[in-house]
Amino acid sequence: MASIAPDAITQSIVATELVARALELIPIPAAHVVVNGGVFDLFAMNRAYRLAGLGVVAERSPMIADLGPRILAFLESASLRSDFEWTLGDVIDCRYYRVTIARTFASFRDRCTISFIDQTSQVQTERSLRREMTTDSLTGLPNREGFEELIEDVEDRSVSAVLAVDLDRFGRLNSCLGSLAGDELLITVARRIKGALRARDTLARIGGDQFGILMTIDTDREEAHALAERIQRTLTAPFRLTDYEISVECSVGIAYGADEASDVAELIRHAQFAVKRAKASGLAESYLPQDFAIARAQFGMETALRRAIENRELRLAYQPICDLATGRIVAFEALARWTDEQGRRHCPTEFIPVAEESGLIVPLGRWAIDEAARTLAAWDARHGAACGVKFAVNLSAIQLQRDDIAPVLEAALASTGLTGDRFTLELTESAIVTDPDRIAGTMHALKALGTTLAMDDFGTGYSNLAYLQKLPIDVLKIDRSFVTEMLADRDKVSIVRAILSLAQALGMKTTAEGIETNELAQTLAALGCTFGQGYFYAKPLEAEAAYAMIGAGGACRRSLKVERW
Repeated sequence: MASIAPDAITQSIVATELVARALELIPIPAAHVVVNGGVFDLFAMNRAYRLAGLGVVAERSPMIADLGPRILAFLESASLRSDFEWTLGDVIDCRYYRVTIARTFASFRDRCTISFIDQTSQVQTERSLRREMTTDSLTGLPNREGFEELIEDVEDRSVSAVLAVDLDRFGRLNSCLGSLAGDELLITVARRIKGALRARDTLARIGGDQFGILMTIDTDREEAHALAERIQRTLTAPFRLTDYEISVECSVGIAYGADEASDVAELIRHAQFAVKRAKASGLAESYLPQDFAIARAQFGMETALRRAIENRELRLAYQPICDLATGRIVAFEALARWTDEQGRRHCPTEFIPVAEESGLIVPLGRWAIDEAARTLAAWDARHGAACGVKFAVNLSAIQLQRDDIAPVLEAALASTGLTGDRFTLELTESAIVTDPDRIAGTMHALKALGTTLAMDDFGTGYSNLAYLQKLPIDVLKIDRSFVTEMLADRDKVSIVRAILSLAQALGMKTTAEGIETNELAQTLAALGCTFGQGYFYAKPLEAEAAYAMIGAGGACRRSLKVERW
């Protein structure tokens, strides 16, 4: 008996029944959709689909309403499968799905099977973790990473500004009152700053005691300075912490999106960089590109200076110090000089601050003591006996804080056979006030080696008579700012006269810096100043030229060529 082939309708019914049975075996929501003349029909669906609330009637199905155009486009294409992400619902009750549309049978172009993988829990977990990663746990504000993302989302960054607000004295307060008080202060400061902002401004905590603000500029850049001043006024009222009322000041740096619109991290760094200048001025400061260029140049100088110190490529120049009464050389001040590998001479006023900030002043200072001792010993050997002069070596405040100077000098003396009385060590007033007890111990240890101690730049720092009485200081060096042109300024003459009288009363000798004329030297001698130093006698000389002055009889003579450094 011949078999009769089923017609198309029968094939469709059989196929649909097979799909319906298969759908029940799938553990995720799935439905079989048939499109006839542009009309959708949810022909079959499994139990998981019904429970998901995606709509069992096509006309009222939110799934069909949203995905209908995609389904039609898929059926009209030659694709066998399409995968994409889909979100259903509003923000409060939102579901996230991974949707797959697949052809059920290749021969039918009017139907497909749609399956849904619910990713809501995964998405919410990821968002929660992301929120924790970009939020400061203490204040609830965005952290630095979150702050960068907020700036990234700004459509027109050219009309925005970033402010970095740095709290002054916070580290000291945190260490004295404890971390709990510090945390309480940060939370309170965050609230106050937020109260000073406009509704569309955003506050973040971008560092331990530093906050960042993203603001929109409406008219001009003065708005950022106005906001900075408002924040500073907001923080002027004392903060109550446990049993204390703490006054908090802040430094504010500003960077503008128009100047650095391409790099968010750079924009924040520029605002933070401007804080450094704000700390010095006490005012809100805008970022200046030349400041950053100078800072980068200083890092380059630091690298080159480190190599120069390690390779002993620096040298010492020697400026004579003369007895004003006899006119004879009694000492030479050893001054560091540096010419780099490219032949560029670097001024000490440039590389000494870099050395102090980077900590290189410690190996530089050790090198200077050792080099000075070697040179003086070599002069004695050439002279056939002690050459009759001392060497004066400067000690930096940072060097005194971070290094133990007495053993360094003692080792230099031992290696060269010199005695401590051949050295004068010069330190500034600022070095003494940083840590008076420790510095006093260092000074007494140096005195025990027989050295002479001089206070450099006297009168320009934190003059304190108590220090002069208690510390073993032998010489006061009168700063050149009082000596230069003092003959034309009565006030300067009065200051110099007062310093000389004070030194005499305390049994100290004096050295006047910056002597540039014979008349000035004679006047200082008449006033009772002991020693003189300056371009009138000689510029800082190379070791050979300085030794030649001793060989010529040790008399101070005016240098024919004045070189300012």
